[in-house]
Amino acid sequence: MTGATTPGGARPRATRVTVIGDALIDELRDLLGAREFVGGAALNVAVGLSLLGDDVTLVAMVGDDEPGRRIRAYLADYGVRLVATPSPLGTSRAISDRRDGEPRYEFNEAARRRRLDFDDRARSAIAGADLVVVSCFPFDDAQQLDALVEAIDEPERRLVVDGNPREGMLRDRAAFLAGFVRVAARALLVKVGDEDAALLLGDGLDAFVARLRGAASVDTPDASRTRPLAVLATAGREGASVHHGGVHVHVGIASLPGPVIDTMGAGDATLSAVAHHIGHGGLPVDEASWSVALDAAMTIAAATVRHEGALLRVPHLVGPADALGS
Repeated sequence: MTGATTPGGARPRATRVTVIGDALIDELRDLLGAREFVGGAALNVAVGLSLLGDDVTLVAMVGDDEPGRRIRAYLADYGVRLVATPSPLGTSRAISDRRDGEPRYEFNEAARRRRLDFDDRARSAIAGADLVVVSCFPFDDAQQLDALVEAIDEPERRLVVDGNPREGMLRDRAAFLAGFVRVAARALLVKVGDEDAALLLGDGLDAFVARLRGAASVDTPDASRTRPLAVLATAGREGASVHHGGVHVHVGIASLPGPVIDTMGAGDATLSAVAHHIGHGGLPVDEASWSVALDAAMTIAAATVRHEGALLRVPHLVGPADALGS
């Protein structure tokens, strides 16, 4: 799936990735005060992929207001093109209140009523992508879900999905789960976390992985799936695992110097790293190649959580992208 080599043997072009999902302002409140970051799971993944060298477009809802202008400027700074759905309710905002221990999350009305238009620009960005990544999408909105499914051809070759449910943004938990499973079952790779399993399934991560793998094995009415679904399962401090056919690989959290500052971007950094690996080398097929991909992803996630905010960080020891620094 790597970018095609140009005539004359020139270096391959960057992998073209279109990311579909959310873009918002993260407001962090703690004992030190309040701080704002440009964020959103899909936006974090898009910026992360661009930092890793990919050619990235983000399809997201953004308001015509000052926060929206901040998001547009931020994406431009990191070389990410934006295909924006106008938001009549302004730009989405997530408030993370950490003043009393465990974080409490609140979302404004724009975030709760998020909507994406799959217009000609969005469809063109999707059609021209080598890889399509969907994160924090409103899977409980039947109309938007149908539009997403219709817009992505060959999902089993190029679709990566992360449900990334947020309790304050769910309109219908059962519908979200059904919609997410429907899309994930036809994807190349799906990412799920232990918190996703608890919120959507009321069960453990292993049960969620089994449900997704089972759905993928039966949801092929046209017999188009030629390889098993790969499931990337993240479990916070326990690291991450991949379940892919008969392959099961687990990698623990990487050990890096310095304290953990903010875990907010760990999952998005992990997904960015794995998607980047797939875009350049194809989907790993055995234990050894999956171990390489997960080792790199866990190292990038470990570097990311040693900074405030969700911006992906790449330490020097990762290798080809070490010019980005840490």
